[in-house]
Amino acid sequence: MGRFTLPRDLYHGEGSLAELKNLKGKKAVLVLGGGSMKRFGFVDKAVGYLKEAGMEVRFIENVEPDPSVETVMKGAEVMREFQPDWIVAMGGGSPIDAAKAMWVFYEYPETSFEAIIQPFSFPSLRTKAKFCAIPSTSGTATEVTAFAVITDYAKGIKYPLADFNITPDVAIVDPALAETMPAKLTAHTGMDAMTHAIEAFVSTLHCNYTDPLALWAIKLIHENLKKSYDGDAQARATMHDAQCLAGMAFSNALLGIVHSMAHKTGAAFTGGHIIHGCANAMYLPKVIQYNAKNAEAAERYAYIARYIGLEGDSTDALVKALVKELRHMNDELDIPQSIKNYGQGGVKAETSIIDEKEYKQKLKEVARLAISDACTGSNPRQPSQEDMEKLLLAVYNDEDIDF
Repeated sequence: MGRFTLPRDLYHGEGSLAELKNLKGKKAVLVLGGGSMKRFGFVDKAVGYLKEAGMEVRFIENVEPDPSVETVMKGAEVMREFQPDWIVAMGGGSPIDAAKAMWVFYEYPETSFEAIIQPFSFPSLRTKAKFCAIPSTSGTATEVTAFAVITDYAKGIKYPLADFNITPDVAIVDPALAETMPAKLTAHTGMDAMTHAIEAFVSTLHCNYTDPLALWAIKLIHENLKKSYDGDAQARATMHDAQCLAGMAFSNALLGIVHSMAHKTGAAFTGGHIIHGCANAMYLPKVIQYNAKNAEAAERYAYIARYIGLEGDSTDALVKALVKELRHMNDELDIPQSIKNYGQGGVKAETSIIDEKEYKQKLKEVARLAISDACTGSNPRQPSQEDMEKLLLAVYNDEDIDF
């Protein structure tokens, strides 16, 4: 038996932010990241609509780009004091992810973070509040997913939290919010979305309900990401829809070891963070080469290649064409191909901010954690400790995978 879960209502298209005025409740807490939503006037609009709905509004602001356990706990404390019946999270993936975790500790103050790390172990939510998610970036699709990523900085680990309980009740996908993204963020979030769609299509849990969503997302991203990166407004709007479709697919089909590796390398090194979308972009071609040793996965990668118009006279040739095309997309988007060329903020650099010696020292532990990541179980090929260590070395050095 399979399961397919999405928000009850998804409003999309220009002006859909106004649907906030139709929410029913008395109090709403608005969870925000940095100041961009305020600077561009979207916070004022959201507050106006919520007040039109008859709600008192309180803010939880300044959620950091990789939300921490501490931020989650502080936000939950604000919620417990304010007692909202709507949690409205607006911005990039980080404030929405953080708000999802806050939701749990608002409704269940006695639970612990350790208790929800195990996938699909959350208590039943909606005893106090419903959840509305409004994305401003075109990548994470957390507005339609059963996932959130929270970082424990003391341990240097990103935890992917997973439970259908945290799928939002309402998603508002208004392209006006995405128009404000800078080019680099457009590139990283766009390749994150591409990774979501490709991993969902080859996941061991893919099905007839997820495959069409994944494939159409791949096609739209392939055709529109570079144009969106260059500032094309219509392409930017299409990308906002495409990333959401990819999210619908992977929330139900799950992901694979590109994400496992990205989660466990993101905050592991003292030199700086490896930005999640950039990590996915760098790792995806290597993982495709690795997974293609599995015959079924290879056929599905070949199907993707044909679907987006690539050529090849065999499955192997089509897989190679897909890998080449993804690397070409990275080049077009000024994304480095490997960690050895990963500069501050995900720019290409001669010298990486991630020290090679430290990387190799932590290799065994990072590999162990990646294998135990929640995303590994649905990967089409299950890596051994040795395989994962070799994969992690390959993504550092930009080496082809032949094992």
